[in-house]
Amino acid sequence: MPTIKLLFNKTLSLKITKLKIVLKIRKFEIWKIKNMSDYKNIINNINTLAKKIIKPVNLMEVCGTHTQAISRYGIRQLMPANINLITGPGCPVCVTDQSDIDNLVSLALAGIPIATYGDTIKVPGDFGSLEDAQRKGAKIFAIYSVEEALELKKQHPDLVFFGLGFETTAPMTAYAIQNGLTVYSAHKLFLPAMTHLLKNGLTNIDGFINPGHVSVIVGTEAYNKIQAPQVITGFEAEDVLVGIYLLLKQIHEKRQDVENEYTRAVTENGNAKAYNLIFEVFESGDGLWRGLGMIPNSGLKISIKYQAQDAKVKYQNILNKIKHTYKKNAACKCGHIIQGALKPQQCPMFNTVCTPDKPFGPCMVSSEGACNIEYNN
Repeated sequence: MPTIKLLFNKTLSLKITKLKIVLKIRKFEIWKIKNMSDYKNIINNINTLAKKIIKPVNLMEVCGTHTQAISRYGIRQLMPANINLITGPGCPVCVTDQSDIDNLVSLALAGIPIATYGDTIKVPGDFGSLEDAQRKGAKIFAIYSVEEALELKKQHPDLVFFGLGFETTAPMTAYAIQNGLTVYSAHKLFLPAMTHLLKNGLTNIDGFINPGHVSVIVGTEAYNKIQAPQVITGFEAEDVLVGIYLLLKQIHEKRQDVENEYTRAVTENGNAKAYNLIFEVFESGDGLWRGLGMIPNSGLKISIKYQAQDAKVKYQNILNKIKHTYKKNAACKCGHIIQGALKPQQCPMFNTVCTPDKPFGPCMVSSEGACNIEYNN
């Protein structure tokens, strides 16, 4: 193996050559692992477990920030040959269904101001992207927080906020709705998607690196119903490496547990105040995911109590007239990549006709999309 040099933050220094591994990792508070000797040779331990397991192992990270960390630190290249790290549907922009993109573009072209997070603006749909609508004169605002949307509402009273994301961002949207902001909700609950992935048969998943940000809200206990080895980790390189080690240990010992490496941020019960706020404003229902299809009890729709702030109710006269054609480019494999069935390089459009400057699908648009991350690292 050629020499690989990785520069991490002050808590981790890792240098790998053909013959020598030197690893310094800060001390963790990790469930079931308490001795520093468990950390000092973690790469050796991963290799040792991989040899004992023998068979190919698929570990899926289901958070876009984990995908960024794995790519940035070259963690895939450090894995033994039989350990495969695959990317799941952890990019909120990527899993937003095309029909939602088309609905927002239609509202924008009808003269309704739209505020949304930046990545969403470039996602193409049947009627173009929100960026295309902006070029045609539509009022489109890229924002970083719902507070910005609430400020924009003072100047644009009919503003619609495109709310998307998982349990991490849904509480902020709920707060904004309570404060009078009109929202088109494409929010989703993430855990039902993990169960769906285990059942759909398209991807063989041996264990999950659970999403850190979502876990801060839902806590560790929420994952107990998911039948698979799972480890919640943080986003530093050492977090992910320890998470991989713990997953392989579970697989070798034939266990299916929920372990928490990210104890500095994630608790058993999560953030109850933020989680409860979601269901003060939203109610769960079927959710439509790009690539995954309809997943029961995974969508968050605005409750009747707040329907005056529900763009789907407020502008149903416009939305009901939209004729969705669902045109698809057969060559674009974003839907398969979202499910972990293909890697970005296996898409025939990747880095040929599909680039961040001219994306054909959201996987190349979003900074948390697998194709965008692979292209830029």
